[in-house]
Order: sequence, then structure tokens, then C-alpha cells
Amino acid sequence: MDLSIVIPVYNEEESLAELMDWITRVMKDQPIVYEIIIVDDGSNDHSWQEIEKLSESYGILRAIRFRRNYGKAAALHSGFQAADGEVVITMDADLQDSPEEVPELYRMIRDGEWDLVSGWKKKRYDPISKRWPSKLFNWAARRYTGIKLHDFNCGLKAYSNELIKNIEVYGEMHRYIPLIAKQAGFTRIGEKVIAHQKRKYGVTKFGIDRYIKGFLDLITILFISRFGKKPMHLFGTLGTLMFFIGFLAAAWLGGQKLYRLSKHIKTTLVTDSPYFYLALTAMIIGTLLFIAGFLGELIARSSAERNRYQIDKII
Repeated sequence: MDLSIVIPVYNEEESLAELMDWITRVMKDQPIVYEIIIVDDGSNDHSWQEIEKLSESYGILRAIRFRRNYGKAAALHSGFQAADGEVVITMDADLQDSPEEVPELYRMIRDGEWDLVSGWKKKRYDPISKRWPSKLFNWAARRYTGIKLHDFNCGLKAYSNELIKNIEVYGEMHRYIPLIAKQAGFTRIGEKVIAHQKRKYGVTKFGIDRYIKGFLDLITILFISRFGKKPMHLFGTLGTLMFFIGFLAAAWLGGQKLYRLSKHIKTTLVTDSPYFYLALTAMIIGTLLFIAGFLGELIARSSAERNRYQIDKII
């Protein structure tokens, strides 16, 4: 199988027939053996009934249905697991991603130039209330991941089969597949300017809250990637630093008290100083952080993932 096209669907019954027709028109003159995998993410309209009808007309169509809505990341993960193509392309079902881009995206991966190619909707038809938060989100993602992509959230992406079989997408992490791929050792990540279509049917399934969730997910994935297998390096370092600062502050207060007593200078109780309580708090926080790191190490050592590494080749 040359190509698998994975399409997550949630309440897109109006666009499915048109999308299938568009894809097949584009691909009919291409010397590419391909399949289409639709993952119905628990739609509560008639999307699944429409998919069943389409499956009777298109032998290239395979479909998966979730019992309830799990989210786009879960749909992509299931689609990736089912994909047999040497190249895997993902696209949204709302007709905003153009199938005309598929042949060139396929070529960019097939020729071995890239492991992952992300679409860049350089000219967008979204309202300004979506464009500017998106620009800010993508700037932050570029800044903290080091991956120079303009549109992390674009649903139209192409991957090598080896890549999608060696990563796990969960939660809301579909926005950061390029980062997950990079951390798995697939560093050849590029982008292609693509055409953005206006939404033709229905309404968007994402609100402004996706940018808040996206920022939190970015923090999570950066933390897990850097300290997931060595939590003591973070918590132990912070804990030791906090405890040391608190201990020095307490020692300074004690030393000052002893000095004044030795010189018969009138002095107050150490516990009357607010700095004593700040020092004590720092020592307690440092101890708790160190314990958190120690417990994290115990959990990491018992994890089934503790010795899972990405192996490229073996001779």
C-alpha cells in the first residue's frame, strides 16, 4: 500500500460525500495505491450512517467508529494504528483542507526528503478572533519546541509509516505531533504552504479554550520529554536548592543571635523575625520537592516504558 489517508470525523455528515468525491477525483490519475480510513469520533448526527453508505460505493474506504467522543488525538491514534500505507496523510473532514495537496505531500515523504510535512495555511479565511490567538499560539510553540513551523494546528500533514508506528498520540497532543516525532528521533520536519478553504457546512468544533489547553499540553509534553525518566533531576535539584537557601537563612539568623548575645547586645527571639518563617518554609518546600523526586524515580523505575528506546537500524 502506497498511501493511507486518515480522516477524523465528528458531526460532519454534510461534507463526507463531497470530500470522498473530491479525493477520488484528485487521485484517479495518480499512480498511487491508496486507502481512506475514516475514524468517527462518536458523532451524534448521521455521520456514521453516511459513512456506511459511502463504504458501499468506495471499496478503498475503511472506517472505525468510537462509542463516544474521545477527541481528535484518539481518532488519529486509532487511524495510525490501522494505516498500512508507506505514507500517511491526515486531513480534516470539514472541506477546509484541500485534497489537491495530497499528491505533492505524498511525493515529499516518498522521496525520502522528510519524515513529516506539515501544512501551512498562509492565507486563512478564519475570523480575526481565531487568527490572532493562533499566531500567538504558534509563536509560543516555535519558541519552546525549536521546530520552525508556522501552523502546528493544521490538520493536513504527511508522515512516513515508520514515524506514525513509533509515536503515541493521546489526550490533546495532536497539536504537538511534530514535537513528539522530534523527540522520537524523526528530525526531518518540513512544511508546505497549502490552500485554505472556507468552511462550507456546520460550525467549528473548537473554541478559544483550545489555545489554553494547547499551552498546558505544551508544558506537559516538554516536562515529560525532559524529565519523564529522570524526575529526580528536576525535583531533586529544586528541592536541594530550596532547602539550602532556607538553611543558610536560618543559619544567618542563628549566627546573628549568637553574635549579639556574645557582645551583650539586646536582641529579640529568632522566632520573632518574619525571615525565620520564610527560611523554615523554604526548607519544608525543599524537603517536599526532594521527596516528590524520589517518589517519581520509584514510579519511573517500575514503568513499562523505562527501557523503551527508538531504534533506527540494527546490523
